[in-house]
Amino acid sequence: VQLQASGGGVVQAGNSLKISCVASGPTANSNSIGWFRQAPGKERRFVAAISWNGGMTHYADSLKGRFAISRNDAEKMIVLQMNNLRPGDTAVYYCATKGSGSNWYETFAYHNWGQGTQVTVSS
Repeated sequence: VQLQASGGGVVQAGNSLKISCVASGPTANSNSIGWFRQAPGKERRFVAAISWNGGMTHYADSLKGRFAISRNDAEKMIVLQMNNLRPGDTAVYYCATKGSGSNWYETFAYHNWGQGTQVTVSS
């Protein structure tokens, strides 16, 4: 599976942005997918994840209520809707496929990382 993230850009604080992760390959719809973000000089951190059938979602506690993850299997796309954005949300956002383990929140549980999309929130 190959993943490509897109949709990033520059937005003002308080606004919304939707970023997408498109999966390619014969098993593209069979994977749980996670979003992570990495700010300059900081570690890559978990944002949200969705199970392969969309039946389960996970969020970083600090982002619950502002971010929403969904999937459109017809388009092999996983979408991250980000609302009420803050300057602290500025980062490169990456998507990746989740492995078979039970951990949903750590980078080691994911692979097939996409190239990332830059989100910049101005104050």
